[in-house]
Amino acid sequence: MSEYAPTDLDRRIWEEELDAFVPRQVFDVHTHIYRWAFNINQDKESGPYAASIGRHFPEVTFELANQIDEALMPGRQIERLAFPFPFAGACDFDASNDHVGREMAKAADSASLMLVHPGMSATVIEATLRRTGAVGLKPYLVYATNADRAEASITDFLPEHQIALADRLGLIVMMHLSKRQAVADPNNIKELCRLSEAYPRVRWILAHCARSYSAWAIERAAASLRGLPNIWYDTSTVCEADALDALYTGVGVDRVMYGSDDMIGPMRGKYIAFGYAWAFLSETNHQLSLGHCDGRMTFIRYEQLRAMKRGARQVGLDAVQRRALFHDTARSLVDAARRDVRAAMSA
Repeated sequence: MSEYAPTDLDRRIWEEELDAFVPRQVFDVHTHIYRWAFNINQDKESGPYAASIGRHFPEVTFELANQIDEALMPGRQIERLAFPFPFAGACDFDASNDHVGREMAKAADSASLMLVHPGMSATVIEATLRRTGAVGLKPYLVYATNADRAEASITDFLPEHQIALADRLGLIVMMHLSKRQAVADPNNIKELCRLSEAYPRVRWILAHCARSYSAWAIERAAASLRGLPNIWYDTSTVCEADALDALYTGVGVDRVMYGSDDMIGPMRGKYIAFGYAWAFLSETNHQLSLGHCDGRMTFIRYEQLRAMKRGARQVGLDAVQRRALFHDTARSLVDAARRDVRAAMSA
């Protein structure tokens, strides 16, 4: 934790740029609660995320999430929607879901989602929801059944029998879209429109601004998606102000919610966009010459919050809209899902 303690540069950014922007009450809709031990790949120590969360945050608890929030956003009351980390390849799904369920049960005002893979039956999912108290599903493209997971359709990693269950129970689905054009892909747009209409009680959250890390993707998709009544968006780890501006103006700020993507957010660096691409820039993966300036990096979360603030200039968020963006929209969404799930489970 010591290396993630705010520096003088971090404190300046928080105090001068962000403190007045972030409301006192925050609902984070995108937090990972997990243990590195649930990654059961034999080569995990040399695989993806070994040098990041595997090294720095190998076990995340509700208390650690609070500790990080207090360090990075002091004085805020944080509620959260949390789910396991989707380890590619071999993952202990039962242990992952039981862990997040136990941790989130520590706070009545927070909630959890269940990590799923396409092979799970509706019976298994419903039993896990009952056991853990989760209010929704977290599918992920690394579990897709097609050969090219970078071009997976939604139903390649969230099959329709699982979507039908989510509709019957009124579940939240945290969707990280696949395909190289992300939300701008015509098939993704078509599927989102079809699934939204066919399963109106599913509450979709499209993660990372619908995986639009720069403006072009959401600009292409917004006209088709705007007005769909059961689709929301989170802002997690999107660090480009034009992407946030495109999201706010394209789908409406009332459909957008703050998410941190912790424990990614407390790392130092920034997601940068160029051409039709985006990538993570960190302290250790570049060869930039920075002798002309203060070359230190701040938290990804701060770069995201900066983008959220600067992207909001065009719409001129008032206090009520900022409260909704950071808390009220998510609070209403999670409360409604919890009511529906409890009613369906007890019927």
